[in-house]
Amino acid sequence: MPYNPFSEDALIEKPAIQLFKDGLRWEYAFCYDETFGANGLLGREHKGEVVLVKRLRPALEKLNPTLPPAAIDLALTELTRDRATLPLVAANQDVYCLLKDGVRVKFKDGHGRQREEIVRVIDWRSPAANDFLLTSQLWVTGSVYTRRADLVGFVNGLPLVFIELKASHKQLENAHKDNLRDYKSAIPHLFWYNALVILSNGVASRLGSLSAGWEHFNEWKRINAEGEQGLISLDTLLRGVCDQARLLDIVENFTLFNQGRQGLQKLAPKIHQYLGVNNAFKAAQDIRHNQGRLGVFWHTQGSGKSYSMIYFAQKVLRCIPGNWTFLIVTDRLDLDDQIYQNFASVGAVTEAEDKTRAQNREHLRRMLGEEDHRYVFTTIQKFGTERGESHPLLSKRADIIVITDEAHRSQYDSLALNMRNALPNAAFIGFTGTPLLAGEERTKQVFGEYVSIYNFKQSVEDNATVPLYYENRIPALQLANPSLNPQLERVLEDAELDEREEDKLRREFPHEYDLITRNDRLEKIAEDIVQHFVGRGFAGKAMVVSLDKATALKMYDKVKKHWSIQQAILTAELETCDAQSKDEIEARLRLMRETDMALVVSQGQNEVEDMQKLGLDITPHRLRMLKRRWTRSSKTRRITCASSLSARCG
Repeated sequence: MPYNPFSEDALIEKPAIQLFKDGLRWEYAFCYDETFGANGLLGREHKGEVVLVKRLRPALEKLNPTLPPAAIDLALTELTRDRATLPLVAANQDVYCLLKDGVRVKFKDGHGRQREEIVRVIDWRSPAANDFLLTSQLWVTGSVYTRRADLVGFVNGLPLVFIELKASHKQLENAHKDNLRDYKSAIPHLFWYNALVILSNGVASRLGSLSAGWEHFNEWKRINAEGEQGLISLDTLLRGVCDQARLLDIVENFTLFNQGRQGLQKLAPKIHQYLGVNNAFKAAQDIRHNQGRLGVFWHTQGSGKSYSMIYFAQKVLRCIPGNWTFLIVTDRLDLDDQIYQNFASVGAVTEAEDKTRAQNREHLRRMLGEEDHRYVFTTIQKFGTERGESHPLLSKRADIIVITDEAHRSQYDSLALNMRNALPNAAFIGFTGTPLLAGEERTKQVFGEYVSIYNFKQSVEDNATVPLYYENRIPALQLANPSLNPQLERVLEDAELDEREEDKLRREFPHEYDLITRNDRLEKIAEDIVQHFVGRGFAGKAMVVSLDKATALKMYDKVKKHWSIQQAILTAELETCDAQSKDEIEARLRLMRETDMALVVSQGQNEVEDMQKLGLDITPHRLRMLKRRWTRSSKTRRITCASSLSARCG
C-alpha cells in the first residue's frame, strides 16, 4: 500500500518531523523507499537490521579515540548480538547497562598484552558530541512479520525513541492496545534498545516505557519549570522529552528497572518527578552556598515520592564528584521497610540488607562513623541516647546527604537534635506528601525553602491521582467549646505521633477525646459506613481512618458487627422480595461476601497489654499484618481500618 503524505496520520507526522529538524536539531531521513547496502540511505543490509552500524561505528571511534579498532569491533559485536532468548524487558535492561556504563571489552594490544577497557557508547555530558537521527516510515522485519514504524529516533545509530502516531479522530489508547502491542510481538528486537515510547493522535500525547500498561503512560505538560502552564500537546511533549540534553538526562538518570511481583518492569519518569528531582539536584550542586539546606520536596501522596528519592540519589552519585553517602530517615518501621524495599527492587542498593539497614543504635553508629556505605536506612528513633548521655559525634563528612521522609513531622525533638550533633556537616532534604502548616516555619530553618511543589490539584489535573470528593455524613457533634477546632488542629497537624505522644493527646484533651470516641457515636458511624459501602452503587475499596490505635480497633469490631446485621437484613429481604428487586439484593449480598476487611496500625511497645486494658484484642490483627496476605491481591475489595496517628495504608 503506497504511503499517502496527505493522510491525517501523515499530517500529524509532518509538524513533528519539522520540530525535530528545526527546533531540536536532529537529522532526518524518510525511509519508506529506503535503499539498502553500504551506500544505501541508512547503510542497512536489510530490513531486519535495527542498529545503524554505519552511524554507530564512527560514533564509538569518536567517543573512544585512544582505543584500537579491535576494541571497537568487540563493542559493536556486544551491542548488536542476538538477545532473542531473553524476555523483552530483560533484553532491554541488558542493553541499557551497556548504554549507561559502556561496554567492557578484553583484547590484546599491539604488544600482545591483554588489556581491559570500557568503550563509551554515549557522551552523556556533551549532547552535541552524539549523533541524533530521526527516521520516518522505517520498515523493520522480524522473524515472521514486517512492520513500518511511524517515527524512530536513533542516538549514535541505536533506536532509543519509538513514536506511534494515530489520526486525531482515533482513540489514543488503541495506539497502545493494538499498535504497540503488535510491534513488540512482531519486531521485538527494535525494542531491545528502546528508551522511551511516545504515543500521540495530535490531540492527546503520552509517554511511557516499553513494559508500561496504558494506565502508566503519562502526559508531559511542561517543558522547563514547574510553574509553567500545563499544555497537552505533541509539541510540548517532544520539546520536553526529545530535546537532546533532556533526552540524555532522562535516559541516563531517570530510568529504572523494578523487579516486582509481576516480574521485571521498566519505569519511565513523570513530568513532576523529572522537574522536581532536577530542582533538588541543582540544590545539591550548590550545597556549599545553601549550607546543606537542600529544601523541602513536597509532592502529594501517590505521586511516586519514593522513586523521586531514588532518582535524586542516583543522579547525585553519578553526576556530582564525591564519596556520597545517603542516609534515609523515617519515623516508623513500616516506612523504613517500604522505602528500603523500593530502593532494593530497582537495584539501587547492592549491599546485603543487614549492611544497609541499621539494626540498632550501635549498628547505626558503626555504619556512619566507621564504615563506608552508599546508602544507610534507619528510623530516627535509633538516634536516641540513654538518660543523661550525649549523642557522640559520628562523622564530620560534608558528603553525607540526609533524606527524611515526612520531614516536618519529626525533626524538632531531641532525636533530631542528636542526629544533627552526630552529623554536623551533613546536608538535609525533606520529602513530604503534605504541605507545611502554620507554625512549621522551623522546617525551613532545617531544610530550606520548598525545592519542588506538586500539589493535589496538579496531581488530579495530570491524572496521577484520582479526584477527592467530600461528603458530610452523620453523626453531628455539638460542642460549646469554640476553641476545640484550633486546639485539635495544633495537635493533629503532627500526623504521625508515637505511643508516648498519643497518650499526651489524651491527657491534654480528655473531654474532646471522650466526646469524639463515645461508644454511641462510633456505633452510628460504623452503621453508616456499612450502609454507605454496600449502597454506594459501585464495587470498590474503602479506608476508614480513626483517631488512634484503640479507636481503629473499636471501629473494626463495630463495622464487623453492623456488617453481619446488614447481611442478615438483606438475606431476610431476599426471601420476601419481588422478582424486580431480587437481582439487586443478590448483588449486594455477593459484594458483602467477597469483601475483605483488615486492620492496619503500626507496632508499639506493650500494645497487647495496653489494648487488653481497654477490652480490645490486637493479637490476631498483628499476626495478619505481619503475614500481609491481605495485600497480595489488588483484585480483592477491601475495607481498611487504620489509625490516623500511627499508621499508613497502602
